[in-house]
Order: sequence, then C-alpha cells, then structure tokens
Amino acid sequence: VGKTTLVQKACEALVSSGVGVEGFYTEEVREGGRRVGFDVVTVTGERGHLSRIRDVPGSSHGRREYTVGQYVVDLPSFENLALPLFRNVGSADGGSRKVFVIDEIGKMELFSQSFIRAVRQTLDSTSCTILGTIPIPKGKPLGLVEEVRSRGDVKVFTV
Repeated sequence: VGKTTLVQKACEALVSSGVGVEGFYTEEVREGGRRVGFDVVTVTGERGHLSRIRDVPGSSHGRREYTVGQYVVDLPSFENLALPLFRNVGSADGGSRKVFVIDEIGKMELFSQSFIRAVRQTLDSTSCTILGTIPIPKGKPLGLVEEVRSRGDVKVFTV
C-alpha cells in the first residue's frame, strides 16, 4: 500500500464518521499497463492533469517546461484545480473541524510558487487538521518538504 492509497482510505473513514474532508490527492494514470503520468484529483472527484510523459521531444512550444524525470508537469492544470481548494480551507460551517488533504507535497507540485505559499499559510493556520504526504528524502533536499518534516506540530509516519 502506498501513500495515496492510505490517504484515500483515511478519507473514506473520516467521511463515514462525519468529519468534513477537503483537498486533493495524486493518482497514477496508466494506459495499457504503463504509467503515462499523474492526475490531481479533488476529494469531491474533480480531476486534472498533473503530469504526462512527453509525447515529442522539444514540443514545449516556447513555454517554460517543468520536468521530473520523463514527466512534463502541467502547472496551469495543477494550479487551476488545487489552488482554489486552499482558499476555502477553514471556511465557517458551524465551527466543525475539517481535515484538509494535501497529497502530495512533492517535486512536481513544488514548481508552483503559489502552491508553496498556500501550503505554508495552511500549515500556519489553526482552522483545520492537515493530512498530507511528503516523499522520503533522496537526492537534493526539497525546501518545503524538509520545512514540513521538521515542524514541531507535524507528525511524520513512514509508509
């Protein structure tokens, strides 16, 4: 079982016990048994591209291209789906506590400066509990990931 599967199961359990859950997770996209990318999926089921394997080398049409390995990150698609979720965090609904899901705070997502700011603001607010995922460190440390890992108010479980 991976991080996202665990997050999905936790969300199901929280919802079935009456806890409000918002946010997003990332999901592998497969074609013919082969992983071709990742989608960002909101807890309510909206879906958008996070990344795809590049079709044709050099097909970036002059735009800045963000890549992780063989994957090209679709920053506008990710930001259009994920960022509005942060704006609603902690919006009043009778004062009941909510859980906000961020799966994941990883290399692809961290190309977005707006995402980094939104994660920091959400972590610093006390309006909700966050269920998030971060990668196990390998290679060059990722600033925000290490910041999250070292916070005193964060509990890290290794999966």
